[in-house]
Amino acid sequence: MTDTTIHSAAPISHIVGACPHDCPDTCSMLTSVQNGIAIKVHGNPAHPHTDGALCTKVSRYTERTYHPERILHPLKRVGPKGSGQFERVSWDAALTDIAERLQTIARRDPQAILPYSYAGTMGLVQGESIAARFFHKLGASQLNRTICSAAGGEALVHTLGGKLGMRVEFFAESKLILIWGSNSIASNLHFWRYANQAKRNGARLICIDPRKSETADKCHQHIALLPGTDGALALALMHELIQNDWLDHAYLEHYTLGWSKLRERALLWNPERAAAVCGITPEQIRDLAKAYGACATRREPAAIRVNYGVQRVHGGGNAVRLIASLPALIGAWRNRAGGVLLSSSGNFPVQRAALQRPDLLSGHTPRTINMSSIGDDLLRPSSPEFGPAIAALLVYNSNPVAIAPDSARVVQGFEREDLFTVVLEHFQTDTADYADYILPATTQLEHWDVHSSYGHTDVLLNRPAIAPCGEAKPNTQIFRELAAHMGLTDACFKDSDDDLCRQAFGESVDFATLLSQGFATLNTPEAPFAQGNFPTPSGKCEFYSARLAASGQDGLPDHVPNHEAANTSASYPLAMISPPARNFLNSSFVNVKSLRELEGTPLLEMHAHDASARGLASGSTVCVFNQRGTYHCQLLVSERARPGVVNGLGVWWRKMGLEGTNVNQLTSQKLTDLGQGPTFYDCLVQVQAAAAQ
Repeated sequence: MTDTTIHSAAPISHIVGACPHDCPDTCSMLTSVQNGIAIKVHGNPAHPHTDGALCTKVSRYTERTYHPERILHPLKRVGPKGSGQFERVSWDAALTDIAERLQTIARRDPQAILPYSYAGTMGLVQGESIAARFFHKLGASQLNRTICSAAGGEALVHTLGGKLGMRVEFFAESKLILIWGSNSIASNLHFWRYANQAKRNGARLICIDPRKSETADKCHQHIALLPGTDGALALALMHELIQNDWLDHAYLEHYTLGWSKLRERALLWNPERAAAVCGITPEQIRDLAKAYGACATRREPAAIRVNYGVQRVHGGGNAVRLIASLPALIGAWRNRAGGVLLSSSGNFPVQRAALQRPDLLSGHTPRTINMSSIGDDLLRPSSPEFGPAIAALLVYNSNPVAIAPDSARVVQGFEREDLFTVVLEHFQTDTADYADYILPATTQLEHWDVHSSYGHTDVLLNRPAIAPCGEAKPNTQIFRELAAHMGLTDACFKDSDDDLCRQAFGESVDFATLLSQGFATLNTPEAPFAQGNFPTPSGKCEFYSARLAASGQDGLPDHVPNHEAANTSASYPLAMISPPARNFLNSSFVNVKSLRELEGTPLLEMHAHDASARGLASGSTVCVFNQRGTYHCQLLVSERARPGVVNGLGVWWRKMGLEGTNVNQLTSQKLTDLGQGPTFYDCLVQVQAAAAQ
């Protein structure tokens, strides 16, 4: 749909909404509507964090909403699983059949039914509200939603007391910013605006990342460490801070717990030892420590923006614990422009019990299945340890066949003829191809929702800008109607989306403000830990966690090597990370033609040294492989890759790849040290010319 199809004389209205995608920016957006048609989305200039700007991806949102391949009617499978062959059916026929099949399974054991969802929308209403009520009432298996941030989130809880940190706007006042494991220009654009403001005011920006990203290009310095070695680098920084007495002793004494133990451990990690692990030079470590320590001696604010790539390895939780501990060593928290930010989501007083109604379980405790091991779990038979085999899977807000690790196993699970699968979707994704039913869901322009954020501290409201296209329905309405078809008559299934938006924060957020301007700012302290007051059991920054020690883990953070550490395999000598392609967001937007054209083709970035050793050249098709599978893509010889590491940019839909796979054919289902998260960046591979494998 383009502007030229609209009569210019018709009035244009501007509806305030919110970007629903898995990004820390959580932008407030305006949809321009003419004759009931959305003609453009753009950033809301009245929202300070958005400041009128959207990323390239979301600025194409009307192209996604009016996509010619959008699913607008319920579909029933008529061909083999995975063939993508469906026929149109009515809503009543689809829901009647789905309800009957779920009831049959539930009579045997409701735990054989599993929801699978994540952040296709970050909305609290279209995410886990009526859907959670439905599964709680059934007594279905619970899903441990670990696929993105579990290790880092758990690390923050055991160090700072929650998913808390600096307020993002105060990075603009920092004098040193470490951008650690984040390609902010591509995945945190509005943070980059604050960082760039600090840079113009004289701040030094240092990027720590295995890949020489677009963000690294714009920083004063780039430190290209090996994947999974961030904890070793953090320990070596502590070593240098101690040796040179670049410490805030008063802050350490009054507001931290376990300093003597952490000090003892850090002193084992001199720059030479850490450099050998990290694949960098001791001088780089000393210079970085000097820059960070100088802020302590000059009492200038030093800030760390750490992102989730750091924690997608075996030792990811420990690495984040160590990085999150650094500000306390130099007293950076004393200034509002000092500290660390990974996630701000712990600030939001979300009333999850009101939204999700766990009381509907009536005292039952169903098993919990980790979404990061769905490949193995779909293939597990019934057993006393596991419980019943998964017999029904309801997928919404996710595309597990494309995004879950070890995707050959995931596909094998979805191919089971005895697995009943329902997918709520906008498009016929890789996962939808394996569905028994596809149910058409609304996009963000067509429904109500309310959003928290993990990058700032504003609550956002999303109003529907247009009527639903075709027969599409909000997730909430689909689960309401499915509940009715299954005879679930609890009053909670009658709550409207407006009711749910109001329930999400209760009295803690003024809903009138949300209605009038589309966002409301939480009242949070400017420097939350200037005088301690950490929401930990001790009230201090916990270098040592008694809670972790009580669970049998090391209470003190340490460097934990990768499951698949670099230089440990003769067969697979290259480490591979799979950072997001700039024009996609996880697997969203891959089918938007204009964005796919910008991205080009699935790429593997490789350093010239590694390419030359294999006789490979840019533009050639290569086969990337390991014990889990093979992945064909185009090679780009580039300085964005450091020697010994290749960058498989993702996540493409499998069916849009060169040989029907994507980069997750190679990633493993092994889990992180904390939080049981996935280890996407803990992966060894080999690369050959495609014809040579």
